[in-house]
Amino acid sequence: MIGGFLGAGKTTTIGKLAQLYIESGKQVGIVTNDQATDLVDTHTLRNQGFRVGEVAGACFCCNFNELTATVEQLQEDQQPDVILAEPVGSCTDLVATVIQPLRQFHPNQFTVAPYGVILKPSHGRRILSGEPNAGFSPEAAYIFNKQLEEADFLIINRIDELSDERIDELVKLLATRLPQTPVLKISAKSGIGMQQLLDTVNQSAEGNGDPFGTRILELDYDRYAQGEADLGWLNANLKITAPEPFVLDDLLLKMMERLKQAFEDKQVETAHLKIIGSGPGFYAVANLVDREAPVELSLASQAELESCDLIINARVAIDPDSLKYLVRTTVDAVCHQQQLRSTFGDIQSFQPGRPVPTHRIAEVP
Repeated sequence: MIGGFLGAGKTTTIGKLAQLYIESGKQVGIVTNDQATDLVDTHTLRNQGFRVGEVAGACFCCNFNELTATVEQLQEDQQPDVILAEPVGSCTDLVATVIQPLRQFHPNQFTVAPYGVILKPSHGRRILSGEPNAGFSPEAAYIFNKQLEEADFLIINRIDELSDERIDELVKLLATRLPQTPVLKISAKSGIGMQQLLDTVNQSAEGNGDPFGTRILELDYDRYAQGEADLGWLNANLKITAPEPFVLDDLLLKMMERLKQAFEDKQVETAHLKIIGSGPGFYAVANLVDREAPVELSLASQAELESCDLIINARVAIDPDSLKYLVRTTVDAVCHQQQLRSTFGDIQSFQPGRPVPTHRIAEVP
């Protein structure tokens, strides 16, 4: 598993890691995870040609049997050598609720790799530095810190976007907080450090006095539940049509910019916002990962289309009804301005419920 808070870059990292395994002759399966269906990450990875199973409706920890069933289906389809799994970005306690149950209930099926957690640079720096209101809420910051605490190794992503001084600052903050945890520095987008990440994931626990996946958390589930509930979640799909061809990349960027401004106007913080647009043979993805970050077209299509399908995933510190209203009105306004027709399909807007793990093994055998 590769964990990390919302917007840390897990999907891009897992995609690059999968490609490295494939280039070395391995068969790879990927499992994504979300609190609801219509996950941008799943569609993005599938459009890149990967075999992807999705566990929807709850975190891996609360839907453990669905996780193992999804892996079994991937095994039937392609017999992968490696499974890469991306947990929900607001999820923690994965050592006790996923890694230990895999080891104890499926010891002949899985060898569990070291568990890596990606640090979201801007968000992480604010929390680790103790800035006020740094983590959407104190309880959401609590989840962030617990994610780091249970990791076998930590990953500073997006180093191609950071100065040397900022990278050094993050390394020192992590060394102060978690001095025994190794830190890798990568850019999943450019490929910097990805070979080192592959080598780290491939380590064996044999002969290691402190095996991987043993850092069982002391966790306050009341704070954990509140931290997840402090964010509104939205997954929506819609159809865009027009009498004349439109540029898909431009449309996604306009929508993302207008949504960013709408959230700023309400003075609410964005944990992560993703939009994927797809048409016959084309797809594009736009992202916003932080209030301080620019809107990014992470995958460009360079396509002109008369219709496309969009999926929007938003994780924002606002109540679900307000989030749904802002997304719908903003998207409709952009489409009206561009003389496009937007037809919404399913819209799921909610706050995650209290985590109730299928298993929780609090002691390492």
